[in-house]
Amino acid sequence: MLPQPAERPPLDQLGEVDLIVLGSGAAGLTAALTGLLEGFSVAILEVAPYFGGTTARSSGTVWVPDNALMRAAGAGPDRQAAETYLRALIGNIGPEAPWQAFLDAAPAMQSDLETRAGILFRPYMTAADYRSELPGAAPGGRALEPVAFDGRRLGKWFGLLAEPLKDLMVFGGMLVTRAEAARLIRVDRSLSAMALGARLVARYARDRLRHPRGTRLVMGNALVGRMMHGILSRGGLMYESAQTLRLIQDDAGRITGVEGLHDGKSFVLRNRVAVILAGGGFPSDPKKRSEELPAPSPRHSPATPFARGTTMDLALAAGARLGPEGQDNALWFPCSVRVPDGGGVAVWPHIVLDRPKPGCIIVDSKGRRFANEALSYHDFCRAVISHGPSAQPSWLIADRDFIRRYGLGPIRPRTPRLTSWTASGYLKYGRDIAALASETGLPAETLSDTIARFDANAGRGTDPDFDKGSTLYQRSNGDNTRGLANPCLAPVGQNELFAIALWPMPLGTSRGLVSSVDAEVLDARDRPIPGLFVAGNDMHSCFSGEYPGAGAQIGPGMAFGWRAVRGLSASRR
Repeated sequence: MLPQPAERPPLDQLGEVDLIVLGSGAAGLTAALTGLLEGFSVAILEVAPYFGGTTARSSGTVWVPDNALMRAAGAGPDRQAAETYLRALIGNIGPEAPWQAFLDAAPAMQSDLETRAGILFRPYMTAADYRSELPGAAPGGRALEPVAFDGRRLGKWFGLLAEPLKDLMVFGGMLVTRAEAARLIRVDRSLSAMALGARLVARYARDRLRHPRGTRLVMGNALVGRMMHGILSRGGLMYESAQTLRLIQDDAGRITGVEGLHDGKSFVLRNRVAVILAGGGFPSDPKKRSEELPAPSPRHSPATPFARGTTMDLALAAGARLGPEGQDNALWFPCSVRVPDGGGVAVWPHIVLDRPKPGCIIVDSKGRRFANEALSYHDFCRAVISHGPSAQPSWLIADRDFIRRYGLGPIRPRTPRLTSWTASGYLKYGRDIAALASETGLPAETLSDTIARFDANAGRGTDPDFDKGSTLYQRSNGDNTRGLANPCLAPVGQNELFAIALWPMPLGTSRGLVSSVDAEVLDARDRPIPGLFVAGNDMHSCFSGEYPGAGAQIGPGMAFGWRAVRGLSASRR
């Protein structure tokens, strides 16, 4: 049995541990778990009232080139190809040493955590790298999916695990994987899909007798839940709602502890070895977004609301510095926004469930297409930003049959009635192009011309304007079940049209603290600040702001969290 939250020593009485980890996303949890495996005592301090950070609300995918799981599934050695790919992707935008260090650490991290701590993944063998047209890109295997985890094993800690985005859960509380969702779409035509649905719903119904949501955890919740269990079962200490106010430095500049507030009490916690910063960057801080990201400043983010750069601020006050400004300083999702029944704001990231599918287009405020709709979420948002203010918002347009097949944003496939979505203003409807133009404020004549041109080309399976469906990555996210000449292309049509407004929003940030390849935080003279390390989006992007594939935020976060602690352990020995 795990020690329960009430059994923790009060933080103001803890006094001293070897490692203090600030943040509880994948990067921080990896550092903490690795520390325990290496024999360190560890305390995790999380400012939010729950654990998991943005990782808990993500897919939990981890990008790990040359991993043992892909080789076991039949792939060959991958290191040289991964180098070729990253060199082609990043070029001279930034230094090579950080991503070479990532390539060294990532597969070793995955193998070590599986062997010693049972952190389990399976390879997506058909998840192509995002820039699959570049040399060295892989058709699959580098992206790893967390294996499902039973949240009941956490006991009362389950209530402190951050929930996924509500709209991503079925019935408001049941999680399914992307592969399961693809099967469940066919539940009315497939006995195996019907059986899968019955099993999942039966488990969920049993869970709801005792829990506020389903305990079968997949995606980011599975990764966080499994790592929390590994940490707690090995004696690690985890504190939620712990606000760290200052890093303590001695006269030589070494970080020797932290000061903060917890349960209304001040605390001082000393570290014998190091403090590791893993606060998730600053995607949810409005002021930092306005200062660091392209205008117009994003108003929302799908990241945890507690990723506000506070841990980075602590390091800057202790003499650290930020990396150079990049193209846009963020890692982007195209998102729609709605007001749910209970109030507040719900952000939906449009990743691969609708944009790449055949039968939709995205236009700017002038009614014109401006980009390939099937680009990766990051690259599509870059196209939005470079196009200028007329693409914010842009409009995702499809007909009723498209929604029946694929859904649209949070609207599920085969939703029988859409009146509640249109009544809320989230979904715009027009019986024809002119009516939809009136609802959205788009110029009717230009929109009609745009759709007519797109439909004529899509009927032939071509997109001479933006090459939608031209790469392996794009085609893998289309619909290969319909026998189309191009799985990403089908006509939009002229009638029964719907539209949703999209904005680029930061899931994470790529500008962060400058560090060594061993994750030591560096000062203004490129000297390590003794006792201070960084991982995750608090660290300046090892890819210099580029986004190579699914899981390319969590992968480096885990790799450098692991590398930092393994280096500390080697130094101690």
